[in-house]
Amino acid sequence: MSAQELSTQDVRHIAKLSRLAPNDATVDSMRATLSSILGHIAKLSTVDVAGVQPMAHPLSISNRLDADEAGETLPIEQVLLNAPARVERFLAVPKVLDEGGA
Repeated sequence: MSAQELSTQDVRHIAKLSRLAPNDATVDSMRATLSSILGHIAKLSTVDVAGVQPMAHPLSISNRLDADEAGETLPIEQVLLNAPARVERFLAVPKVLDEGGA
């Protein structure tokens, strides 16, 4: 679909997929914005990138990693002072795993 083919129904469908419920005025605004975005994407699709190496970052940088060495640790009492919730001498966290099989 090209930017010119974007219809009001397309915009309403995209809004529904995004769990949005725009009014008629907003749909017209969204249609213009989305058409513009699709136009820019269409322009990018025409760029010849043959032989261009992919990059993760535009600057030549690398992470500086410190040596992984054991050092002094905080006493548990001091750690628990910063805890939002605790159970006895442990940090209390919400349950994230379901114990029932699926």
